[in-house]
Amino acid sequence: MMVAELERPGLDAVDRRILVATQGGLPLVPRPYHAVADRLGLAPEEVMRRMQRLLDRGAIRRVAAVPNHYALGFRANGMSVWDVDDARVDELGARVGALAFVSHCYRRPRVPPDWPYNLFAMVHAPTRLEVAERVATIAELLGDAAGAYDILFSTAILKKSGMRLGGA
Repeated sequence: MMVAELERPGLDAVDRRILVATQGGLPLVPRPYHAVADRLGLAPEEVMRRMQRLLDRGAIRRVAAVPNHYALGFRANGMSVWDVDDARVDELGARVGALAFVSHCYRRPRVPPDWPYNLFAMVHAPTRLEVAERVATIAELLGDAAGAYDILFSTAILKKSGMRLGGA
């Protein structure tokens, strides 16, 4: 890859080094940004300032913990899919996404006639029965605005990381 390809507008070589250093996660230490700064030979304030700028510009979507659901005892994962009234899907999707047991919720286009669903909500629980109980709670919240729904249970972990840049 050529250097020109690596240096996009608003992303310089130092930003790229920070991204590569943090893309696998921040160090699990009391002062993670200081540890990254030490590793890269930068001031901690510079690392924090640049990461905030990358967040503000959308180059980084978020800085967050990504729990391993299996290690936490959540062995059942079900993507609940819903046929929700298009006029209310955004409002109701926000309410579903705010539920503590929903890890992510989003709207997708329908693909008639085979796929009538336009709202997706991932639910994690220790058992499939508990996932189904939590999905029933979503059904109550959606009420008459939802028609058909289904639960698609995970059978394997397919991906546990985001995009990765090559080494700095």
